[in-house]
Amino acid sequence: MSSGPGSEPPPPVSRWREPARWSLRARLVAAMAALLVPAFLVVGVTAELTLNKALYDRVDDQLSAAANRAPRGFDDRLPPPGPRDCMQPRARQFPPGQVIGTLAARICHGTVVNADVLVEDGQPPPVVSGLDATLLAVPVDGPPSSHDLGALGEYRLIARTMPDGVVFVTGLPLADTKETLYLVAGVVGGVSVLVVLAVTYLGVVIVRRALRPLSRVAATATRVSRLRLDRGEVVLPQRVAEADADVGTEVGQVGAALNRMLDHVGNALEVRHASETQVRQFVADASHELRTPLAAIRGYAELGRRAREPVPPEVAHMLSRVESEARRMTRLVEDMLLLARLDAGRPLAHEPVDLSMLTVNAVSDAHAAGPGHEWRLEVPEEPVTVLGDPGRLQQVLANLLANARTHTPEGTLVTVTVGTCGGQAVLEVSDSGPGIPAGLLPYVFERFARGDGSRSRTSGSTGLGLAIVHAVLSEQGGTVEVDSAPGRTRFTVRLPRT
Repeated sequence: MSSGPGSEPPPPVSRWREPARWSLRARLVAAMAALLVPAFLVVGVTAELTLNKALYDRVDDQLSAAANRAPRGFDDRLPPPGPRDCMQPRARQFPPGQVIGTLAARICHGTVVNADVLVEDGQPPPVVSGLDATLLAVPVDGPPSSHDLGALGEYRLIARTMPDGVVFVTGLPLADTKETLYLVAGVVGGVSVLVVLAVTYLGVVIVRRALRPLSRVAATATRVSRLRLDRGEVVLPQRVAEADADVGTEVGQVGAALNRMLDHVGNALEVRHASETQVRQFVADASHELRTPLAAIRGYAELGRRAREPVPPEVAHMLSRVESEARRMTRLVEDMLLLARLDAGRPLAHEPVDLSMLTVNAVSDAHAAGPGHEWRLEVPEEPVTVLGDPGRLQQVLANLLANARTHTPEGTLVTVTVGTCGGQAVLEVSDSGPGIPAGLLPYVFERFARGDGSRSRTSGSTGLGLAIVHAVLSEQGGTVEVDSAPGRTRFTVRLPRT
């Protein structure tokens, strides 16, 4: 479901949550650590289970031996008890060979008659009362089983039936066994963590050293990507070093392929630059050569209209049109010659220019050329001075104002504002006309870009005015931007201040 206009955009996903966005180095180290962790986990669990079984088997063997010795611990000097005399407690003595902590219990007819724990000499015997339920729950003549005896801890117990029906329960403490298992688990876990950390650190060092040639190849590609390849003579001195272009390695194959690509691109740029130079020179020569015949055409047309003999109206109209088209072609030739010179890198003057006074004069000229428009000028009291070529900056202003006058109907409000922002001078030319078509807006500063037929055009347009604005400002260290919508179009010029 799509979110509404007022819904907030989802928060950005952290880069560490997307392994696909990690660097190759990070992914290799993470993969190595991800393989080591389950490997050490399997080894640790296997070792712990094996040790657990071995220790418990040893305890069970000791418990079986202790259970065989347990009946000899009761005083057999008393007369043999009858069937009902087993309920009488007997004197208890642990036979030789029993270890400290051994539990011995005597059960008769489901009742615990005797229950004692072997302690060291001089130590008080522990309290064994309250364990009847646990002792009675031990499987008779079954395998050894583990039971929790409360304050005594966990014991391994076994129950054996004697010929007279008495059940002897024997138990050995599991405290030492548990402590050994916990100690081994802690040592294996700690060593595993340390080994994983050490291997991860060494992996980072090894992977970084192994990928260092790839980093150098990427650095070369980055330097090439920062070069301006769209105009002028382009030189590609960047190449991958021979040591990083060995086709015997994967990284070397990438480096060698990048070098071949740069060679092809360099050759293509050289051919393109040579072609552009020829075209630029041709345009400059043609524009220069056309200026003289165009001036002659205009002169002869004007001379024909001023002849002493009366000129028929049809001829006068044709001469007027010839003179008008000659002037238009002259402007086109001058614009093409200027762009050719700028493309050739011919520098312009850089001197202090009073932008405020230049704007006042340009707006005054535009008001005279377009009296049907409403002109508004806003300049600060203090003059705004910029660095640039006065003649070319005047041409920039004239082109912007002519663009507003030409492509908007009469009665349109054109506002020209001069101000400052930091170390830059800001000039804005805005109008309340129909705006620039959305399809033309991205290409409005390209050469021979013209609006559609719906835009009012009272005079011919060469389509080079805004291209000249962009070229001149770029050479002068400035910028120009356009923002257009129906009912408002604004050109913003920024130039460095003195």
